[in-house]
Amino acid sequence: MSNLRGEIAPPSTFHLAIEPRGLFSVARLIAAAPFLATAPRGAPHAVIVLPGLGATDRSTIAIRGYLRFLGYQATGWNRGRNIRPAGADLPAVACQIRSLRETTEMPVTLVGWSRGGIIAREAARLAPDAARMVVTLGSPFAAPAASNVGAVWRRLTGEAFPAQTQEQMRALAAPLPIPSTSIYSRSDGVVAWRACQQTEGPQSENVEVRGSHIGLGFNPATLWVIADRLAQPLGAWAPFRPSPVVARLFPRTEERSGQRSGARP
Repeated sequence: MSNLRGEIAPPSTFHLAIEPRGLFSVARLIAAAPFLATAPRGAPHAVIVLPGLGATDRSTIAIRGYLRFLGYQATGWNRGRNIRPAGADLPAVACQIRSLRETTEMPVTLVGWSRGGIIAREAARLAPDAARMVVTLGSPFAAPAASNVGAVWRRLTGEAFPAQTQEQMRALAAPLPIPSTSIYSRSDGVVAWRACQQTEGPQSENVEVRGSHIGLGFNPATLWVIADRLAQPLGAWAPFRPSPVVARLFPRTEERSGQRSGARP
């Protein structure tokens, strides 16, 4: 929802309160493992997976393990806990992209969860010739302050959550020079789902899944979308369209309409 000034408001206290349901996503992932094993596979290439605010590479172990199973060279960002000031990690991540591109002789895909997705997008801008695509999971690049992470940030850094100018927000939300997919959930209790949406175009899309923010990295629908995106031939990007086999994993049009009419302020 937007507030009276037209800005994107953080998720409701109701959705924040039910975020712990994401802990059950691990059980869902285990149950869905045989099905996920049938996901499409593409040309093997390097994938960097970036963690969210306050998290380390341990939080993305399920994503990286799944991508390795599918044949990709998945690696973490190898920079410890994601708590440094905005922009501090960009040079190192851009260097990592270029290094992997040179080593593998293939463009590199970036997958970023929450704040990790914002870093992935900005690092890709610094190394567009070495990056293949960006996939973000619950990343509020369109309005970083539209979240409930202010208290977490203060606890981790001892500082107030950094404010963004209108110019900075426009820059973060600007289209990328490479294909990009933003995965989001309307029931995300940590970041506002509208803040995770980009302008759709020839190389950009938004894909909705069901579930919590903290469960996105273990969500079967999320993993299927990532696999589908990585399976596309280089230079032949097309928007995600779930096949009838996987359509049940994603919200239907009428379901989305019901969510809009019943949305909480």
